[in-house]
Amino acid sequence: MALFFCGCDVGSMYGKAVVVDEKGTLLGSSIVRSKIDPEETSLLTIDESIKNISEIKHYTDFAYLVGTGYGRNKVPFADENISEISCHALGVFITDPGIRTIIDIGGQDIKGISVDTDGTVASFSMNDKCAAGTGRFFENMAATFELSLSEFSDLSLKAKSVVPITSQCSVFAESEVISLVAEKNAREDIAAGIQLSVAKRCLTMLRRAGIKPDITMTGGCAKNIGLKKALEEVLKTRIVVLKTDPQLMGALGAAEFARKKGMVKKGE
Repeated sequence: MALFFCGCDVGSMYGKAVVVDEKGTLLGSSIVRSKIDPEETSLLTIDESIKNISEIKHYTDFAYLVGTGYGRNKVPFADENISEISCHALGVFITDPGIRTIIDIGGQDIKGISVDTDGTVASFSMNDKCAAGTGRFFENMAATFELSLSEFSDLSLKAKSVVPITSQCSVFAESEVISLVAEKNAREDIAAGIQLSVAKRCLTMLRRAGIKPDITMTGGCAKNIGLKKALEEVLKTRIVVLKTDPQLMGALGAAEFARKKGMVKKGE
């Protein structure tokens, strides 16, 4: 009888799930907007990830399930809960073993993660005291311009110069942006300034964790091409684009933890 394993990453903005088999082959995945109740988010995410897998009808069909992310402790049916930092490291490692540094920008925090040669966390640094530079911050900035996140990213790439954003607080930064727009600064130049401001915050996290090549981005903000460009300018090196959706890295790592632990349990 085939065994299946699941990693469920309950974030503050999105829930993600990955389903793998005994060989670690990715069979299904999903990304859904988070609900207020983390348990509801996890159930919706898992249901979405298994809808095209005929052998799995319910989360109870998994041999092992690992919860991770902001709401991991609110997933009562998980066999185990593991830190999203460890899960991101392992998810990236099995996707690209050459990665040594991760910039993870979540809905409410920024993490710099140094990955060891075996996929474990060598060190990390996290900014969770302020929303500036997080996924929610980018959503607010895009809304200020009356744009989607992808449109905001595209706008910043059109900049001819960069208008600096000096505020370190998300609330004050939003007010500063509104003032800059009112002063008739080019919208694309302001957008580029926002991207550069966040890139500099990420650099601070990475320096604390330790910067070694190769470097990649995870989380939904990894799809922000304008931010990637700003980070490459600040770091003076390229950012590796992962072949698997970078927003799924936490869930993928959790699924791999589930597979390893589930196979050990099977052998007992």
